[in-house]
Amino acid sequence: MADHAEPDLSPDTQVVALGRPQPRPGAAVNAPVELTSTYHAGGDLDYGRSGNATWTAFEEVLGALEGGMALLYASGLAAIDAALSLVPTGGVVVAPRSAYGGTVTTLTQRSDDGSLTVRWADLTDVGAVRDMLPGAALLWVESPTNPLLEVCDVPALVAAAHEADVVVVMDNTFATPLLQRPLADGVDVVVHSVTKYLSGHSDVILGAVVTPASDEGRARQERLLRHRTMRGAIPGPMEAWLAVRGIRTLHLRVARATANAGELARRLRGHPSVERVRYPGFGAIVSIETIGGAEAAERVCGATRIWVHATSLGGVESQLERRRRHANEPPTTPDNLVRLSVGIEDVDDLWRDLDAALRKA
Repeated sequence: MADHAEPDLSPDTQVVALGRPQPRPGAAVNAPVELTSTYHAGGDLDYGRSGNATWTAFEEVLGALEGGMALLYASGLAAIDAALSLVPTGGVVVAPRSAYGGTVTTLTQRSDDGSLTVRWADLTDVGAVRDMLPGAALLWVESPTNPLLEVCDVPALVAAAHEADVVVVMDNTFATPLLQRPLADGVDVVVHSVTKYLSGHSDVILGAVVTPASDEGRARQERLLRHRTMRGAIPGPMEAWLAVRGIRTLHLRVARATANAGELARRLRGHPSVERVRYPGFGAIVSIETIGGAEAAERVCGATRIWVHATSLGGVESQLERRRRHANEPPTTPDNLVRLSVGIEDVDDLWRDLDAALRKA
């Protein structure tokens, strides 16, 4: 791949310039889809489970955006599983009570089978988290949290964890590296659901982990790479190519969706059908609690014309859903909470559609 990783390049340029082949007359501008399971002997790669140039293209872009070294995985949950492989058998994980349902379910299942112990915490209370850290192996952080959109003091949490010799993993899916860079705050491992904003078009399932380019970061990356290879948690080349194509417009999509979300949050405050608006002031996720309980929330989700009633987020299209319709959603999520993933459509069209649905409910 071409080396465009000069430190003076802005993220807006990095998403376009990185992960491309070396320029030469007649060469392709874009990285190809490398569809092979087998490589000729004597090179850096000997089998398709070990690496693929299309994966590398995406990893180069994401690594530069986060300021570290990235590894691409078959799904967000595969990336979460890899990060949790850093916990020794029987180790302790301090994790948020309110978080992505897949993370909570994974930790709960592993706690139930005895492979690790979980100490559930309110990450907005740094003092309480500090009290839980002695003897722990890993602190799991989300900020903003999914779907309550609580914002944590990440530098304070990292300082407390490192003082207790605890590794910090942070899920940066909601904010993306354009809005926050956890490695710069001292986080040890960053996790992404690439399915969401990074690819951005609701057409792939992928995940990623990023570690800093330090000695410790390189050692952890080697462990995570072995985990990916030996567990077979590898991405498909076509999915990786689509993710590279999607990330080229990340800066434009995040800017537009964030502007739309801020405006919708402003208009939703004081709406006669809305009990509470949750918006951290950045990003493109807004959560609302509807008047009328769970039934009213479901009616809102079923009454929109433009908003898509779906369980994902981060696509160009606006999506909404009542999160407690899922059995694995943490009980900390209110029954009437509707998570809005704001897309890049015209904001007035989005408002008219959502306002009409809320008034019908």
